Amino acid sequence: MNDSPDCPLVGVAATYMPRLSEFGFEPGLVAAVDQHAAAVCDALIPAQRGPRPRTVRREELADYVLGFTDWLTEVDWIEPIGHDFATLRLTAVCWLIREHDLLAA
Repeated sequence: MNDSPDCPLVGVAATYMPRLSEFGFEPGLVAAVDQHAAAVCDALIPAQRGPRPRTVRREELADYVLGFTDWLTEVDWIEPIGHDFATLRLTAVCWLIREHDLLAA
């Protein structure tokens, strides 16, 4: 997988990455996104023992995003103004993309 427009991470990053700039204005948003990022990691990576950091892989996160966005389509989700479960989850995906440098060439 590369960072072509066909990669689902590219579209999510383009749409939701700007929400990371809201962290400075909404302290509660940081905590909420952190919880969602942890939940995504739990879904992708089995619990690891010891101090080793979890490694998020682009292919696995892309598969997760495809499943999540397919579900949003099935339930006719419309992005609200503000933050709901889905926007928090997609913002958390962007945080993971940034933290793990998943769109780097």
